[in-house]
Amino acid sequence: MKDISELKFPDNIRYTKDHEWALAQANSIRAGISDYAQDQLGDVVYVELPKTGDSFQAGEVFGTVESVKAVSELFMPVSGKITGVNTSLTDNPDMVNADPYGSGWMIDIQPDAAQLPETLMTQEAYLNMLKG
Repeated sequence: MKDISELKFPDNIRYTKDHEWALAQANSIRAGISDYAQDQLGDVVYVELPKTGDSFQAGEVFGTVESVKAVSELFMPVSGKITGVNTSLTDNPDMVNADPYGSGWMIDIQPDAAQLPETLMTQEAYLNMLKG
């Protein structure tokens, strides 16, 4: 596992206490797991994601990620409907490790609310939480 200072935490992304990230785009929110989460999991070998059209409330489980160490649940960062799923992760789950904020993204969400919820943390707040 890497030291926190070696991991990436883009400042244009919001984070959850469960280590998911959310990036507001034009008409949707893209989400995945943070660099910290993928580092803690180790080598990701399988990702189970929802179907396009499924709806979830913030905090609900939308899928799982399996590594050589453990299986972890994935939690919705915001309430909304799934409008896109990164199907590339089916054959290449290791993209989550290689590029968690880029090619390792997991879902696109049409959010129920126009703004990102205040419960999502800024980069600074997330780093403070990680450092304890």
